[in-house]
Amino acid sequence: MSEASPATPVPCKTPLFELHSELGARMVPFAGYAMPVQYNGIIAEHHHCRQSAALFDVSHMGQIRISGPNAAAALESLLPIDVQGLAVGQQRYGFFTAPNGGLLDDLMITRRQDDFLMVVNASCKDADLRHLQTHIGHLCQIQALPEQALLALQGPLSASVLSRLNPAITQLVFMTGGSFSLLGVECFLTRSGYTGEDGFEISVPSEHAEALARALLSFPEVKPVGLGARDTLRLEAGLCLYGHDIHAHTTPIEAALSWAIQKVRRPGGARAGGYPGAEVINAQLTLGPSNKRVGMVGLERVPVREGCELLDAHGHKLGTVTSGTLAPTVNQPIAMAYLPLNHAIVHHEVFAEVRGKRYPMRVTALPFVPQRYYRG
Repeated sequence: MSEASPATPVPCKTPLFELHSELGARMVPFAGYAMPVQYNGIIAEHHHCRQSAALFDVSHMGQIRISGPNAAAALESLLPIDVQGLAVGQQRYGFFTAPNGGLLDDLMITRRQDDFLMVVNASCKDADLRHLQTHIGHLCQIQALPEQALLALQGPLSASVLSRLNPAITQLVFMTGGSFSLLGVECFLTRSGYTGEDGFEISVPSEHAEALARALLSFPEVKPVGLGARDTLRLEAGLCLYGHDIHAHTTPIEAALSWAIQKVRRPGGARAGGYPGAEVINAQLTLGPSNKRVGMVGLERVPVREGCELLDAHGHKLGTVTSGTLAPTVNQPIAMAYLPLNHAIVHHEVFAEVRGKRYPMRVTALPFVPQRYYRG
């Protein structure tokens, strides 16, 4: 009798699992969870987010609370961003770095009155928690928040919808956050998101997540949207997806994320360096990287997907597509990839190899569609 093979792990369920099933979502395993990839079609859901208000379940992501008088300084030993300079209610994009300068994960961090709230990628959250506990757990308190669900309401009508539950949310602007009562439940909201549209991410106690989601979906402007459209939306917005466009062997400078490293943490700044890989990253800030993440548009109507090789006019390999799709809003093929600096020039043309044929692509500025964040 042969030895039984290990059982396939059963995906975890978010607090909205039953609601997804009720709404007819097509579910897929993602980052250890059963997640909705689509409800009524990716293209329709994509357009709805651009035009109205889309509700995403992002409860699979990791929420971590960091507190204590030394928390800000401790976090700066792991993050190359200005944490100490964050005002209460201010949010910032950041990333954990490795000794080689590579990206271990990208994240959002918000300073609250008595702590910091960090939101990390689902596939990295266990490693991120260990990373924090190992390196700064003796300097501050690190607490995972699995009891908190996370919903994202994104789109140009999202503020109008949410203000019907609490008019005070309109005081938030892009990259700020605060505590607000929604349906009588204390929630923490940030005005940010992953689509390029105005929107909010809502940290809500898991036991109240379904009631809040149903209340939001009761408004005619709101429809549920799955992971498929979330990916096409973020790609049009020129935003990186961890594990695809960025990973442990890409530096933030190569990834065109140097804007996220504030002056105070750069060479010559008051708190420069002091985080893993600082020497590599500082050298690239000063001298420039050898290659760079760029956006590209296809000159022929052929989708160019992740993994396609990029070649120059002589057939020499330049790089590989990291994300690509036929973009619903711009109605043409778009992609991101890393190219050598002499090819990473706006309007420069390269060729993508798709099923043995080569198709021209033109390097373009990011994002592919204008970002419409609300800045007040």
